[in-house]
Amino acid sequence: MTQATQVQPVTNQTTSGLGHLDVEQVRQLADAAGRKIAPLWPLDSFVAVNPYLGLIDQSFTQASGYLGAIAGERTVMDHEWYAAQWRDGRLTREHIERAVEHLGRPVAVETVIDALESPGSRITPVPMLVEALDRPGAAPISIFVVDQISHFLAAHFDRGQAIWSAPDEDAALFTAWREYTLIDRSAQAAGLGKARRYLRDVPTDPIEAIAWAIETLKLPESVHADYLFAALKSINGWAAYCRYRQWGAELNGGRCDDLTDLLAVRLVWEALALEATDGSDAIRREWQREIERHHEAIAAAENEALIDEVMLTATEIAFRDPVVRHFRTADEGRDATAGRPPVQAAFCIDVRSEVFRRHLETSFPGAQTIGFAGFFGVPLAYSRLGESKCRTHTPVLLNPGVEVADRVEGNEDLATRREKRIGAGLSWKQFKLSAASCFTFVESAGLSYLPKLIGDTLGWHTPAPPPDEAGLTDEERAQVHPSLAGSPSLGQRTDMAEGILRGLGLTGDIAPIVVLAGHGSTTTNNPHRAGLDCGACAGQTGEVSARVAADLLNDPAIRPGLAERGIELPEDTRFVAALHDTTTDEVDLLDITEGSVERARLDELRQALVQAGDLTRLERLVTLREQPSDREAARKAANHRGRDWSEVRPEWGLAGNAAFIAAPRERTRDLDLGGRSFLHDYDWRQDEGFGVLNLILTAPLVVASWINLQYYGSTVDNERQGSGNKVLHNVVGGLVGVLEGNGGDLRVGLSMQSLHDGENWRHEPLRLSAFIEAPAKAIDEIIAGNETLQHLIDNRWITLLRIADDGEVQRRRAHGDWVAEAG
Repeated sequence: MTQATQVQPVTNQTTSGLGHLDVEQVRQLADAAGRKIAPLWPLDSFVAVNPYLGLIDQSFTQASGYLGAIAGERTVMDHEWYAAQWRDGRLTREHIERAVEHLGRPVAVETVIDALESPGSRITPVPMLVEALDRPGAAPISIFVVDQISHFLAAHFDRGQAIWSAPDEDAALFTAWREYTLIDRSAQAAGLGKARRYLRDVPTDPIEAIAWAIETLKLPESVHADYLFAALKSINGWAAYCRYRQWGAELNGGRCDDLTDLLAVRLVWEALALEATDGSDAIRREWQREIERHHEAIAAAENEALIDEVMLTATEIAFRDPVVRHFRTADEGRDATAGRPPVQAAFCIDVRSEVFRRHLETSFPGAQTIGFAGFFGVPLAYSRLGESKCRTHTPVLLNPGVEVADRVEGNEDLATRREKRIGAGLSWKQFKLSAASCFTFVESAGLSYLPKLIGDTLGWHTPAPPPDEAGLTDEERAQVHPSLAGSPSLGQRTDMAEGILRGLGLTGDIAPIVVLAGHGSTTTNNPHRAGLDCGACAGQTGEVSARVAADLLNDPAIRPGLAERGIELPEDTRFVAALHDTTTDEVDLLDITEGSVERARLDELRQALVQAGDLTRLERLVTLREQPSDREAARKAANHRGRDWSEVRPEWGLAGNAAFIAAPRERTRDLDLGGRSFLHDYDWRQDEGFGVLNLILTAPLVVASWINLQYYGSTVDNERQGSGNKVLHNVVGGLVGVLEGNGGDLRVGLSMQSLHDGENWRHEPLRLSAFIEAPAKAIDEIIAGNETLQHLIDNRWITLLRIADDGEVQRRRAHGDWVAEAG
């Protein structure tokens, strides 16, 4: 993570030209506004992020009212969506009555029912001054300002896409923008020709520049905080990327000021536009009154948001009821004495794994499947072959604990050859796109590209390799193996192995074959491909995590130490790494050498994996409007979707996610969750000290809530929290993000094609319902020690429920109050 140039300290509390404004107060206002923005990870490590992350210290209703009044952002579906469920009978009066009760009876049931048949209030964001300055028949100033900032940032943050580097790429963001704008003449077309002249008088320090802009705009003090937040929201995508850079710097103990610099850029443009257009006092006064009206509208917006939240809560109750009834009636202990299973297979808790696990258990009677976060409890940083820097390969909430690097046996110069191949590819790209050859290249080489175009269209070609495999042949890739770096001691390796096994619940009756299955996806021409990979591996496949964990657990040197700690690994037990392709639903077993696993057992496992993949594909393809005639046709259809460069939805990803369950598998074995639940195996009786429970609640559960709320936000307001039409996406900055079209703000969240099939929503926007089987006291103590969990649960961003030993379910209200959950 590149650390931005630091803001120079200001020695005086006020500076000439800043009027009555206190510089430290401005700094605090800017910081507070920035921390309300959720981070946006770049495309190569695209991870789901809770778009409301900066507001979780407020209740759902308070945040809804604030976002509606200030940012014009919807946080629930329109009333017609709920009314349709009411008319279909999926939403009933009982559900609404219980929702009203859950929220402490803030409104009458009849008020909510009446609201179903009336449209919600129209919400608009706080107007930026540049919008008030727009004039009919003239180039829109408001569009120009966003485009100018966006084009500058795309060059400033470029990660290898641009042929020519920006000369000021190492300068602080505000400094670089100021120098760029002083020579940029594009403002003249928008009627802002005088802006460059006024910019010379703007303070060079970003904090002082913010203060100068506030003074120039004569912004009322009562709306300072609101307007700074609204200004960042007007360029939310780029603000989110800057917030990501700040997040990464702070996670590593550093500091990044890009977000404050960006706020200075946006506010300075407001003031420059006012001065360059000689904006009248009448326009400014009306604009000021409009801002104050939005500020005063927050309370009224919260009142309406209460009714909306009742509707949302009612739909969540309707979803939960069948699950609660199942837990109440399921026989949890029926297989308690089943003994040693023939195979145990651990999958990521990803909702797509739930479908495959269910079919694998059907295809291989006696097999036991396990759900655990895809990094398998090894928070690692991974250095690919030939790379000098490590990449985080663990949930973004955690810092890596170990380093892993690729090693090659018998081919020591492979790293050099790989680097040359990748470099040659980049040189060829530069030749194609350079100013000297880009036009003649098309005429000279156009026909030679015809076979490739045909192959791409018909899905004959092999999809572009993921970054881990780029520059390597299949044979060479087989020679590369990720391994622990730094030669950790035997005690350290034993500690890691114990953590993995206890996390997986593998402390007794361990099978002869234990599969550790990471997951990834196959997709072509998809900038957001990383979003279909493993969220627990920072938007990468889980292959490296699975291979490293399997190597560690197969090490005979650790077994005596594990035995001393009460974990006996049978002599015939072998751990096998695997990779589950969630697009094709094929599972590849990795690193199996001759004689390492008994052939008969291995053949039986492979046959079961093929059959489970067939059943899973048939279930999933129906939702993608495919009608395969048989299993072979389904396999071809799934593979074609991953190879087709025009396919807008190779798979549905995590669409539909609505629940998180951490309990013994026997609680859910007979329950078809429809690929809607993150399924984490957990038995609190084996968790002495509740260390595993602490890990589940503070990492996988929080990550699941991020995924859930990203899908939620992208659905309820795709314009502001989603990325629109993916057909129009253009990658900027190499791997920074996408624009929709050739201008505008950087887009965040998910595209409509990931949520909607063209006729109906494929994602039902519900907040996460988290079911945990553990003692209430243990859960409460972990929540009390974690502020993020307190915000998520007490402020109703997720619903936490506890499964008792007898299957009864309790719901946690704010501050540790548990009540029985009807169902």
